[in-house]
This record gives sequence, structure tokens and C-alpha cells, in this order.
Amino acid sequence: FKTCPGRVLCKVPCSGEKEVDLAVQSAKAAFKIWSQMSGMERCRVMLEAARIIREQRDEIATMETINNGKSIFEARVDIDISWQCLEYYAGLAGSLAGEHIQLPGGSFGYTRREPLGVCVGIGAWNYPFQIACWKSGPALACGNAMVFKPSPFTPISVVRLAEIFTEAGVPKGLFNVVQGGAATGQLLCQHPDVAKISFTGSVPTGMKIMEMAAKGIKPVTLELGGKSPLIIFSDADLENAVKGALMANFLTQGEVCCNGTRVFVERKILDTFTKEVVKRTQKIKIGDPLLEDTRMGALINRPHLNRVQGFIKQAKEQGAQVLCGGDLYVPDDPKLKNGYYMRPCVLGNCKDDMTCVKEEIFGPVMAILPFDTEEEVVERANATKFGLAGGVFTRDIQKAHRVVAALKAGMCFINNYNVSPVELPFGGYKSSGFGRENGRAAIEYYSQLKTVCVEMGDVESVF
Repeated sequence: FKTCPGRVLCKVPCSGEKEVDLAVQSAKAAFKIWSQMSGMERCRVMLEAARIIREQRDEIATMETINNGKSIFEARVDIDISWQCLEYYAGLAGSLAGEHIQLPGGSFGYTRREPLGVCVGIGAWNYPFQIACWKSGPALACGNAMVFKPSPFTPISVVRLAEIFTEAGVPKGLFNVVQGGAATGQLLCQHPDVAKISFTGSVPTGMKIMEMAAKGIKPVTLELGGKSPLIIFSDADLENAVKGALMANFLTQGEVCCNGTRVFVERKILDTFTKEVVKRTQKIKIGDPLLEDTRMGALINRPHLNRVQGFIKQAKEQGAQVLCGGDLYVPDDPKLKNGYYMRPCVLGNCKDDMTCVKEEIFGPVMAILPFDTEEEVVERANATKFGLAGGVFTRDIQKAHRVVAALKAGMCFINNYNVSPVELPFGGYKSSGFGRENGRAAIEYYSQLKTVCVEMGDVESVF
């Protein structure tokens, strides 16, 4: 593998009806074996998978960088989060249990936590390997099988995950990968032997998946888009707040669903904060993502780059001021000249009704908006159809907790941003979706509860 923008990495055949059915049937057969294993048996296999990923961290990270375009520095973090996720759910696998409930007269009831069956995972192109682990970790820990479809823009690294699961000892077919676009996804969602669908991606696609799942009464987890607020109060540690704003906007070239792209800054520090953010943004090293000092790689493809550029053009037309970046970037290295690079952009003079403030751009574009009071900024922060994340920077811890309690968002950060510990649930409110990934909460979405009522005496009949 070598980075060479525009070069075809590989060709993968799209899975049609026959291939999708083979994948589901194979997973269904593996499910019969896996679901009958004890939690501790599943734990040992998942720990082995985590060990392999940890040992092959650099190799997989390199593959992911070429697959996606993000910097190798970030890709290594993604792979670390991936093996930690499998380790975490391996630890939970042996502890999954129901309850015993004492009833009158010596009778009793109990609950069983049971797997769903064959689960479908549909991933996004911004975190291909990590998303596959976030979905497969809890699914396999609960005793399910999974058929996973990565984005057609990033088909490579998830195949390696399937190989790793096989090497670790899962039953053949327990984690299957199918390739393709919307048509393949539709076949998966409509397959009668699929028990659950977990999707990460855009709101319009999420709506279609929910509609298809409804026809089969299938539970869904939807992790969709965002236009998250990041609130910087004047009493915040300015250095920390600036670093937080960069982390909230420019990871993975800004292609992150929970990014805090609406940066609300208390007017007292607006000029100071903006000046420092612009200075730091201009220093971000762009270029070959496989170089150790690169901090921003290429966007996913040409159409997406054009879309992001279109948002910036529209922002200028609506009165926003480009404080830095926003233009195409051509690296010095001739082999990178056709890459999908752009300079990270900071927009000033933004208003709440501008398209760049209302719509998810999914690129390295930060919009800065001034505010005067806590009450005002909370109301403006919540004035969006999205509700994935939100952040607050302040030294006043009471204010911090008060504001995050008022934010209508599923994942909130205080004095940090875009931190994703696998121990904490992740998911959104409103149009950003529902269901949760990570943490113990995910277990609820990959299992079902059976209640058993045991009568120890004679049946009391009313007949």
C-alpha cells in the first residue's frame, strides 16, 4: 500500500440478492453455535481478537489511512479504540444475566437476556474499522451474529476485521462482510432472517432504513448526523478552549458526525479567541497522511470536496467572512497533486440563519458565533433539528453542569471534546437518531428480555 490520491486501490464486487442471502444464512448457522456458548467462552474469543488487533495496530492503521485519507496519527487512535471496544465487551460477555424475582407462596419468576439473531451493521466511511468494532463488539458479546456492510468508499479495512475474528476462533460466518451501495443495504434491511439493523450515516438514509425496518418490525439503532454546539464562556481557560475548538472541528478532515461546528463564543473574548483559533488553524500540517507530522489528510472523494467547497461559497454569499482557509490545497509532493485536499476553514460574522450554521457540512469548516448570556446561548444551541453532541468550556463547574443539563443532545463534553471512551454510551437526540453504542447501554440494543413465571402451587383458576 502507498498513498497515491486518485489511484484505484482495489475493486470489490457489489453483493446482490444471492450474496446477501448466502451471508445471512452463513451467519444464521454460526449463530446457532455462538449463541449456545457461555459468556466466558465468547469472552475468550473476543479477547483474542482484541489481542490480534492490538499487535497489528500499525499495520491496520496504515491500511485505514489509505482506505480513508485520515492521518496515520489519528488512524492509530481509531485502532486503539477498536481493540479496547472488543476488550470491554469481552469483559461484559461473561456477566450478562437476568434477574430472579420472588413471588407469593414460594412461586418465583426470572428473566433471561437472550440474543436477537443475525444483526446487520451498516457503516460510514469516516471511521470504517472503528464503527465495525463498535457494532460487532456488543452484538457478539450478547451472542448474536453480524453481517456488516462498509461504505463503498472505504471497503478495505473491515475485511481485515472479519479475518481477525476468524483467526480468533469465532464460528465460520459469524461476522460476514458484504460490499455494495444502497441496493445492497436495502437487500440486507429487507431480508426476513435479519433480526436487527444498526446504521451509522446520514439522516436521509437513516429515514429510509427505519422505513424498511418498520415493514419487518425490526429494531434499529440509528447514529446519524449533527450540527453540534460548542459553547465557550469568557471564564474558560482560553488555551484549553482553543485546543477544544480545533479538536471539535478538524479531526478526520472535519468528517465527524458529532463535531462541534457551531462555536458560540462569549462576546467579551470573541476577538481574542478568534485570533488564536485562526493562528492555530493556519499551522495545521496538511499533506501525505502517512507522514508522522501530518495532522490533516485528504477528504474522502472529489464530489464530497466539491460539496464542502460549495458550502463555503454559499456562506460568503450570505455574509459570512472567511477568516482563514477554505481554498483547495496542493501539496508540494507531485504524487499528491490530485489529492482531495483543502485548507481548514474558519468562518466569522456568522448568523444562526445561515446555511453554513444550520446544515451539516461534514468538512473542515468552523463557524464562530458571538453570544452575550447563558440563557440566550442555550436557546440558540438547541435551535436545531440535530441533537448528537454539545460542549461547554468554563471554569465555573456549576454553570458547566447546568448548561449541559439544558442541552438537547445525547453526548456532552465539559472542558474537552470528541473524546470517545468505550465505557460511555454514544448516541443522539432528535434527528441525530436513537439507540446507543458503547457502554453497558448498547447491551440493551443487541439483546432481548424473556420473562419466565414459575408457579409452585396449584393454578388459581377463575373458571
